[in-house]
Amino acid sequence: MAEHRDRPPAAASPRTTAVQRVLDAHAAQQQAALGRPLRVLDLGGGTGGTAVPLAVAGHDLTVVDPSPDALFSLRRRAAERGVEVRALQGDADTVHDLLGAPAPAFDLVCLHGTLEVVDDPEAAVRAVAALLAPGGTFSLVVAQRLHAVLTNALAGRLDRARAVLERPDGRWGDDDPTPRRFDEPAVLALLAAQGLTPVHVQGVRVFADLVPSALLDSEADRGALLALEEAAAAADDHPLLGRLGSALHVLATRG
Repeated sequence: MAEHRDRPPAAASPRTTAVQRVLDAHAAQQQAALGRPLRVLDLGGGTGGTAVPLAVAGHDLTVVDPSPDALFSLRRRAAERGVEVRALQGDADTVHDLLGAPAPAFDLVCLHGTLEVVDDPEAAVRAVAALLAPGGTFSLVVAQRLHAVLTNALAGRLDRARAVLERPDGRWGDDDPTPRRFDEPAVLALLAAQGLTPVHVQGVRVFADLVPSALLDSEADRGALLALEEAAAAADDHPLLGRLGSALHVLATRG
């Protein structure tokens, strides 16, 4: 369930920062509307990078992940922050069995960096939709195709760039560590097929993999890159920038 990249991030988690900022704000709005903390499921939540901050904000968190090592780290992270997170070993295929019958209805379900690796993305989105309470929100983060085209082309890997552009799965070859990349229209169609309505669509991590790490020696340089990422994320009048992000973040609600 871990995210794979051609090289490590050049700055301190601009992708995570942008996604968490939007998620925290949306969760706070939902909490105000409901008058209570949210019931949250983080499917493929790993070590709790998303879940623990939401638990600190007072929400009721359940994390499902196939890795026992990741869940151990999650429990330790939660303990360090003084919060409780329910941790279950499993995946999208087994989540309904893990939760039992009748399955609880969640106000927020997160699926971040996971749709790329599941066997059947449509089935995974269907499973998530079935777990949402009416009016609940699905937070989805997926790897985008065009960013991989651009990064490979700029690195001189032209055959890989063309393969990513032309292959239906958005991979540059069978040894590509990312099993699947997505285009925004295909993601929105997946959500619409399950009756989910997008309320936020944002490309994140537009520049961080493009700027050579040698140019980011100082904290000021890294801060400037993070600020640029934040400005790009907020630039509604430049929608092309979003499609060039390495990941797409969508919030969609169930009617």
